[in-house]
Amino acid sequence: MVCSTLVFGTHFMMLLNMLNGSETLCSSPVRAFSSEIMQVVSWASTLLVVYKIPHTKYAKFPCLLRAWWFCSFLLCVICTALDTYFRIINASKFGIQDYMNLIGLLASTFLFGISIRGKTGLVYNVSGDITEPLLNGKDSRHSQYKRESQYAKATLLQLITFSWLNPLFAVGIKKPLEQDEIPDVDIKDSAGFLSYTFEQNLKHKAAINALFAVTSAGASYVGPYLIDNFVNFLGNRKNQSLQSGYLLALTFLGAKMVETIAQRQWIFGARQLGIRLRAALISQIYKKGLHLSSQSRQSRTSGEIINYMSVDVQRITDFMWYVNTIWMFPVQISLAIYILHTNIGLGSLAALTATATVMSCNIPITKNQKRYQSMIMDAKDNRMKATSEVLRNMKTLKLQAWDDQYLHKLESLRKVECNWLWKSLRLAATSAFIFWGAPTFISVLTFGTCILMGIELTAGRVLSALATFRMLQDPIFSLPDLLSVIAQAKVSADRIASFLQEDEIQQDAIDYVRKEESDYEVDIENGKFSWTSGLSSPTLDGIQLKVSKGMKVAICGTVGSGKSSLLSCIIGEIQKLAGTVKISGTRAYVPQSPWILTGNIRENILFGNQWDSCKYDRTVKACALTKDFELFSCGDLTEIGERGINMSGGQKQRIQIARAVYQDADIYLLDDPFSAVDAHTGSQLFKVMENGRIAQAGRFEELLKQNIGFEVLVGAHSQALESIMTVENSSRTPQEPTPETDSSSSNAQVEHEPESTEEIKEKGGKLVQEEEREKGSIGKEVYWSYLTSVKGGALVPIIILAQSSFQVLQVASNYWMAWSSPPTIDTQPEIGMNVVLLVYALLAVGSSLCVLLRAMLVAITGLRTAQKLFTDMLHSILRAPMAFFDSTPTGRILNRASSDQSVLDLELATRLGWCAFSIIQILGTIAVMSQVAWEVFVVFIPVTAICIWYQQYYIPTARELARLSEIQRAPILHHFAESLSGAATIHAFDQEDRFTNLNLSLLDNFSRPLFHNVSAMEWLSFRLNLLSNFVFAFSLVLLVTLPEGIINPSIAGLAVTYGINLNVLQASIIWNICNAENKMISVERILQYSNIKSEAPLVIEECRPPNNWPEVGSICFQNLQIRYAEHLPSVLKNISCTFPGRKKVGVVGRTGSGKSTLIQAIFRIIEPREGSIIIDDVDISKIGLHDLRSRLSIIPQDPTLFEGTVRGNLDPLLQYSDKQVWEALDKCQLGDIVRAKEEKLDSTVVENGENWSVGQRQLLCLGRTLLKKSSILVLDEATASVDSATDGIIQNIITQEFKNRTVVTIAHRIHTVIR
Repeated sequence: MVCSTLVFGTHFMMLLNMLNGSETLCSSPVRAFSSEIMQVVSWASTLLVVYKIPHTKYAKFPCLLRAWWFCSFLLCVICTALDTYFRIINASKFGIQDYMNLIGLLASTFLFGISIRGKTGLVYNVSGDITEPLLNGKDSRHSQYKRESQYAKATLLQLITFSWLNPLFAVGIKKPLEQDEIPDVDIKDSAGFLSYTFEQNLKHKAAINALFAVTSAGASYVGPYLIDNFVNFLGNRKNQSLQSGYLLALTFLGAKMVETIAQRQWIFGARQLGIRLRAALISQIYKKGLHLSSQSRQSRTSGEIINYMSVDVQRITDFMWYVNTIWMFPVQISLAIYILHTNIGLGSLAALTATATVMSCNIPITKNQKRYQSMIMDAKDNRMKATSEVLRNMKTLKLQAWDDQYLHKLESLRKVECNWLWKSLRLAATSAFIFWGAPTFISVLTFGTCILMGIELTAGRVLSALATFRMLQDPIFSLPDLLSVIAQAKVSADRIASFLQEDEIQQDAIDYVRKEESDYEVDIENGKFSWTSGLSSPTLDGIQLKVSKGMKVAICGTVGSGKSSLLSCIIGEIQKLAGTVKISGTRAYVPQSPWILTGNIRENILFGNQWDSCKYDRTVKACALTKDFELFSCGDLTEIGERGINMSGGQKQRIQIARAVYQDADIYLLDDPFSAVDAHTGSQLFKVMENGRIAQAGRFEELLKQNIGFEVLVGAHSQALESIMTVENSSRTPQEPTPETDSSSSNAQVEHEPESTEEIKEKGGKLVQEEEREKGSIGKEVYWSYLTSVKGGALVPIIILAQSSFQVLQVASNYWMAWSSPPTIDTQPEIGMNVVLLVYALLAVGSSLCVLLRAMLVAITGLRTAQKLFTDMLHSILRAPMAFFDSTPTGRILNRASSDQSVLDLELATRLGWCAFSIIQILGTIAVMSQVAWEVFVVFIPVTAICIWYQQYYIPTARELARLSEIQRAPILHHFAESLSGAATIHAFDQEDRFTNLNLSLLDNFSRPLFHNVSAMEWLSFRLNLLSNFVFAFSLVLLVTLPEGIINPSIAGLAVTYGINLNVLQASIIWNICNAENKMISVERILQYSNIKSEAPLVIEECRPPNNWPEVGSICFQNLQIRYAEHLPSVLKNISCTFPGRKKVGVVGRTGSGKSTLIQAIFRIIEPREGSIIIDDVDISKIGLHDLRSRLSIIPQDPTLFEGTVRGNLDPLLQYSDKQVWEALDKCQLGDIVRAKEEKLDSTVVENGENWSVGQRQLLCLGRTLLKKSSILVLDEATASVDSATDGIIQNIITQEFKNRTVVTIAHRIHTVIR
């Protein structure tokens, strides 16, 4: 209202002036008079509309009103600029009309800002039920941490100056910021809002940013345009008033202020848009990942998809910052050509031609850069996929002694990536040489053309042209980065688009029927299903299944017969080719491979449901978890490690069974979840699977009588039951065996009651600790480690020297042109212009060669440093003990190997280089300005001190914001990886919305520190720009005020030429230093994982065992004590016993009794506190880990397959012939299955072996041990995932193949020990 009144008042005053006969610049008084009347009427109408807005309760100003404010602002800018220009040209004095124009411009500027924002700022209280919480207070426990968005309620002035951040800085300067002290993001920046309405929001925000960017670009060329006038003023003061000089200085300052405000707003807006785009893309990728079809999931590994989230999304958001340069570029080029045409006439055509020539270099550079970026991303995908697989299966690699082999695999993949990185960086260095040299190339060609055409080159014209060429440096310098970012963003966008177009699980595969409308809860008719899209060989065919309420149905069959697939068709995971599937009621699903979420046990059981103590206690008791809770240090609040790493197989199964029980579902789908056999089967229905069909169906007794296959399965169960009954009968008359009897028995059973549990390693129930976060400033040792990683830092001084030489030669060339050019047209040059141009060209060529040297050295040094730090981190991680992987989520490591490593590969060297380059540039600028007027130091020194103070005030807050945003990135990746692996369970429990909302919440947690970090950078840059504008304005006033003859007008013009960029240079120093420090956090994080405490050496040359060791296979434990940490009590205490060689030994005990700990001690996964383990007279603690683990064999409880081929999984070290591999496959009953596949031994194994059943995976693990033929074999509940018939086959194979070897069995079924 105030601004509108002010503008109305200025136009009314100007109208009264015109009525009083005041002169106007318009040649037609009638037109001027009518125009002013229209303005008065328009603004009177505006006042009326603004007055009525509070009564209409608008949340936003009307679009027509905002458009009028916008147009009036443009009109006011144009009128003021033209009036000022004509006053300067005509050397006339300011009148009242000019002052009115300036007042109107200020008011219009504020109205312009209001029109951009659009909000009226009016808040209305709405009463009624709509204000009630939608989620019944679900988030009330977090309300104390919720902080209102300061940005959302900021005033216009606060938005311009970013002072809405002041409260955050006030906290950050006192102590390190914590996550809950950061305000929330605005609703329009929240992931929930953006996941649904992003497209419309994107267009609106992008249009505003483009407007600010174009305004900034236009304002930046006011200075070069006025330099000729300024030099003419200094050279011809006698004929011009001092007021004209001050007016010129004021115009310079006004243009810089407009440029500063517009520039800061468009950069902030671009960063904000990038954050919004990131949230929208990641939310879409997450939703897509949850709904991928099985075939799509096999073609897109989790490591690859995580790469989309971390690297590809980052590259697309980086593009949002550069996109505005696309709009600015034509404006900048057009204005530059116009200014050149004004000064040098047709010589501007040469500049246009030279510019077009430079631009034409873009085509091959962009084409090659895009190809390189595509290859880099493919190589990075392969590396991240392999890294993810290695981290996920690290325990298997260590047990099998394959860690060194897979280390070499990762290094070879990284080498391929480095080759493409070097090609990309080499091309970028070449393009930097071309484009840094472009302004001098353009200027040489332009001045040469002017000389040939006879166009007079005065000092003013030359300086104006040089200033214009320097302004052209900005778009030309940014052009290589723009092209690179466009190439990267295009590749990343295509990759994400390709992923988002992948096939999803069928949404209509299942018909959900209301309970009262169906007699069956599960009804499948003529079902045909397939894991692949082909119709030729369906996985399941002719399925007829009707299950009534309360009915218990057991599905039996051999390994690979399709049992799990049948359950998958009920939850809609498998593709339906024909038939119908009808479901009536809610479902609960227990998969064969346990899926446990990171968190405590209670959260896993509740699974998003409300806490009911009675129901919870009944569930825990029914699932036999009460005893486990008593053993855990924090009961059911004990934290579970990633993938349930600190839980036994039985505990994980019982926890996920409890999860299903607590749901109170109508339909329970249990995929072989029980470790014991239920003998009471008489009243249950059975369906026997065979080759993807239901071969038999009926009750237990009926199927036995049919005698067509079911009895084979039951026979295996019967043998198991008989074994159990034998043990039970014998245990009723226990006898105490003597130690001699124990050690000589062929089936020695070692039982050890627990003094403690494996969970003793937890600290207060918390296994996975909060991610390590450095606090305070980044240590000098981090910078020193980075700078001296390659050749001790010897290349760094050469890089600085090359850049300094460039700056010196560039300043010298410009100084030469200013000094040697005549001040006016009438003055004859002292030196021939041909000589002038030749010297200028030589200096320019020399400076360009310095740039080429610097760019190449930066590329080489940066890449070699990144490679060395990567290698150090990789070796450190792969040599870390298992305790590190048990307590460190994979997402934290992957975050460093992807996002942080990408910063080192492509960004950090350039960022650090720019810190030095900016300082060198501003020193050159100050040197030039001080040549003219040393008095500028009177202002420059205190202003620099203020700048440093601002930087010191800014850095503590910005640094912690950057660290917090990096820490908040890992939970997003971790949650996504967990969701991918448990997608089937999430679908079965209808929990998609809960997991999607959790992902959105994690995204907001990441966006909060990132958004405020970006805003803080603009807060600092705005203040630094204002200070540098003040220095520039002071120098201009000083030059105007100094008496004539004291300074050379040409050199003064050169000082102004450099001073125009002073605000950019001064801000860029602080900005680059702060930005580099933020990027150095990536080095800090990588170095954290480069100094992990290592395991024992792989090989100890002086203590290598004989080649035939172990020959007998006896294992002797002497006073063995094991604990998981120095401050914790022992898990195993004083174990002293002997496993006799070439015998079968059973290790039996209840869950948590230390069975797995004992096995881990044999493989030295855990080192003993006291005592020793001696195998065939060799103390295993004295030999290398590779010598130990490579001589032992183990079949783990959870079968692990690696992506690749069947042969690669059986013999990754390529130690055996194809004949030996086939023999092993035949022995483990997989020979015929592999021969039936087209690729035979090269048959594909996808990530986690998902295209093989769990039983088949276990048989392949058995095949590994058959090839290895070790003297000692350890079975860690190895038959937990196979049926009893296959279990019997495995036991028979082990009995035959390992009859003269030591077999240590952790009992899963009692009869596996007794046989």
